[in-house]
Amino acid sequence: MNTRSPSTGRSGANPTRQHRQNEGFARDDFHIDYDRQQVTCPQGQVSQGWHGPYPTSSPTAAPLIVARFTKSQCRPCPARTQCTTTRDSARTVGFPPRELRDLQLRVRTEQQTPEWKARYAVRSGVEGTVNESAHGHGMRRCHYRGQHKAHLQHVFTAIAVNIERLSGLSPAEEAPPPRRPTAFQNYLDQREIARTKSWRTLGS
Repeated sequence: MNTRSPSTGRSGANPTRQHRQNEGFARDDFHIDYDRQQVTCPQGQVSQGWHGPYPTSSPTAAPLIVARFTKSQCRPCPARTQCTTTRDSARTVGFPPRELRDLQLRVRTEQQTPEWKARYAVRSGVEGTVNESAHGHGMRRCHYRGQHKAHLQHVFTAIAVNIERLSGLSPAEEAPPPRRPTAFQNYLDQREIARTKSWRTLGS
């Protein structure tokens, strides 16, 4: 689960299959009662098991609580096909602990506001340069040992990026043309949401 703030990144969407495909009952359709350690499904069934929180496979991901429903609850349910595609299995719902869940919901709500989208457009422009340096010039991998040599590699890579951009200019041009807007910046422009033109203007 990602709960980063707008200044450091975008919080990921609901990871369940139902949410990704926009069909069926996703995790957010279940009511989670942390005090009673129960989860209620959209059809009114109450979970019979509450386990965890368990550590996940990723060291940066939040621990996960798993609530389980029984086969006797899921098999006769008229909406079972909207909940699980496995015929002989019951539904399980995984979610983070309460404080992380509350933070996740709050951040996802903030991400829908024009103010947040305008701030994130600045980040998306900066990430274009980072992506160019990492994937186009191999900056993710140091070719030398030692901090000073690694620093020189970064400086030379930045110089190479600038030379590459300048080499595309015609002699009549005094300044590089504006960079092509990112997909996220185009999204804001189409909806007439104001965005900062350059990260360099922040704080000025």
